[in-house]
Amino acid sequence: MRLFIISNRLPFTAVEKEGELEFEESAGGLVTGLSAYLDSLKGSSLRRQSSVLRPDVTIGTTEEGYGASATFVAHEHIWVGWPGITVKEGKKEELKEKALSQFNAYPVFLSEESMEKFYHGFCNKTIWPLFHYFPSYVLYDEDLWNCYKEVNETFCEAITQILQPDDMVWIHDYHLLLLPKLLREKMSEIPIGFFLHIPFPDCEIFRLLPRKWAKEILNGILGADLIGFHTHDYTQYFLRSVLRILGYEHNLGQIVLEDRMVKVETFPMGIDFHKFYNSAGSSQVEKEKDEFKKILGNSEVVLSLDRLDYTKGIINRLEGFELFLKKNPHWHRKVVLLLIVVPSRVGVEKYQEMKNRIDELAGRINGEFGSIGWTPIIYQYRHLPFHTLVALYTLSRVALITPLRDGMNLVAKEYIATRTDKTGVLILSEMAGASKELGEAVIINPNHREEIAEAIKEALEMPQDEQVRRNQIMQKRLESYNVIRWANDFTQEILSLKEEQKKFSAKLLTPQIKEKLIRDFGKAQRRLIFLDYDGTLVPFAPTPQMARPDEEVLMLLKRFSADSKNEVVLASGRERHNLQEWFGNLNLDLVAEHGVWIKGKNEEWKLIKPLTSNWRPQILPLLKRYVDRLPGSFVEEKDYSLVWHYRRADPELSSIRAKELMDDLVNFTANIDVQVLQGSKVVEIRCAGVNKGTAGMYFLSKDNFDFILAIGDDWTDEDLFKVLPETAYSIKVGLSSSYAKFNLRNYGEVRHLLAQLIKE
Repeated sequence: MRLFIISNRLPFTAVEKEGELEFEESAGGLVTGLSAYLDSLKGSSLRRQSSVLRPDVTIGTTEEGYGASATFVAHEHIWVGWPGITVKEGKKEELKEKALSQFNAYPVFLSEESMEKFYHGFCNKTIWPLFHYFPSYVLYDEDLWNCYKEVNETFCEAITQILQPDDMVWIHDYHLLLLPKLLREKMSEIPIGFFLHIPFPDCEIFRLLPRKWAKEILNGILGADLIGFHTHDYTQYFLRSVLRILGYEHNLGQIVLEDRMVKVETFPMGIDFHKFYNSAGSSQVEKEKDEFKKILGNSEVVLSLDRLDYTKGIINRLEGFELFLKKNPHWHRKVVLLLIVVPSRVGVEKYQEMKNRIDELAGRINGEFGSIGWTPIIYQYRHLPFHTLVALYTLSRVALITPLRDGMNLVAKEYIATRTDKTGVLILSEMAGASKELGEAVIINPNHREEIAEAIKEALEMPQDEQVRRNQIMQKRLESYNVIRWANDFTQEILSLKEEQKKFSAKLLTPQIKEKLIRDFGKAQRRLIFLDYDGTLVPFAPTPQMARPDEEVLMLLKRFSADSKNEVVLASGRERHNLQEWFGNLNLDLVAEHGVWIKGKNEEWKLIKPLTSNWRPQILPLLKRYVDRLPGSFVEEKDYSLVWHYRRADPELSSIRAKELMDDLVNFTANIDVQVLQGSKVVEIRCAGVNKGTAGMYFLSKDNFDFILAIGDDWTDEDLFKVLPETAYSIKVGLSSSYAKFNLRNYGEVRHLLAQLIKE
């Protein structure tokens, strides 16, 4: 099995110097973390020649094996992404070959215009600010959205050229939200995972997107088998958005879609703990520390390290440090804020404005509080090499990490990992995903500068034994759940999920079984066919009146009923008046209200047994009260049943109200001879002792049938499936457990099957 890592960028950036292509390794948490995981897969002595991607492109020999304590084996990995530059046509093959041989990477080529609209456009002017709770920064541009879709399609085309049936795909981050579904449509059986490395916002923020975009993004993500987020909150926000916008409910993070089951889970990303811990004492790091000490003297260092971004809270942090200096003059000349800002998205207007603000604020604070022998803020705007970074971590008494919103923030974890003597204090924003794991840090609200100032004082004055106590706990946690464990857990969960999905699909009507069904149908002389209506022959509609049969359904039923060998029974929960109006002129047997009313061919409607509806006046007021409590719901009154519909209502509130109604009805009907049943967006109260099973027995007793087929989609059809003889074909529509022998995914597959039977 090959593992495909799909991200916006490759783990290197291609540059062209004097006509020659060269690669520079990329920085960033995703690249660093996944590289550590991929290196861990090289632990086995097994080697083999890599598989051929295309007839003319192969990957060289790679090491392969088992990840730490994992059963997943990736015989090789292939990283797919943009190489960082627009490549001329004549250089593309050269770049491909070098990328494959040096990095096991496969480039996706994009034009400058596409990257401008895609990356600098929709990704960073729409998704990034919205998902980080900066709605006033969001740009809603249809042209940028269309380009975003096109780039996701370009990625899909590139991947499908090299993907094989036994590969696994792991897609990363907000740039490729549509890709899981696009790949699923091309290769439906491939295991696909998706992980979002930024926050997923609360539903009320996510809904600010145009509804069409929001639906496409959610459906795009749901193309994956496994969907991962850093924190429980992000997971719940996503599930809530899926419920509110798409209407899919979940059970413990599992969502049953039309064609498969999807799992949504929390996987907090770790770091390569031992890499940072072991590097802290290296000679290179010690040498860099000595150089810094010459500059900083005996001052206590408060480290602020961030990429230039408005989500990082750098302005608030500076204002908090300024307030700390005002309130604590005894710390003057004893403390230094080492402000490292890493360049990001150079040329973007908002980022340039922010940098100017940081420059001005740092200068003003230094001017107000500094002196000839002391500069309160040492400010650098640059990238840091690894050993310099570790040196600063180990040198700093305090790490001040206060983003306004952050998916995880690995800097906080890296700082703790380098504290080999267990001293040092981490001040961490409660808005960072890492705060859910690093609760022993000094947790603050990054919007409150007074809180930041107090936290700096608390950190600088914290007793050493308390520092050690806190850091020991956090280090143990980070060592246990490191980045390799994170990636192993995710890949293992995908494989486990595929096994679980097989249980759902084990009863799917396979081509072989379908072929036998069609043969048996063709040989039979007397056939009995039970068909449900809503959800089986037609999709569900917002109201019962809107689900009138279309021409295709009417033609199928007409052709079936025209064959004298067929006894076709349309068994529905609808009122008899609806069925009479829609199907009364066809040569069908009709069953209304789930078995209450029966109408044979050329016969009048009759009750299957004597019934009473004197219970209805007692229950109807309760249902109407719930109609008032849930806008969009309504009551359908039938002869011998009452149905509370809530398909058009708010899905989140509907779930609550439906549970409350079920509780009330169970208590209210304890001494009444009725059944209370909850179906697909309905709660139905009906007379006890009558169902589709009793109606089925009525028709089964009419003749000796040598072929029986029953198709239905909900709980009312289970009564019918139970009474069918062993030789019958029973089919449940949808991927849920059932007494039926087989499953079809949706009403479209039902129609296709019926059309094939008609051809016999």
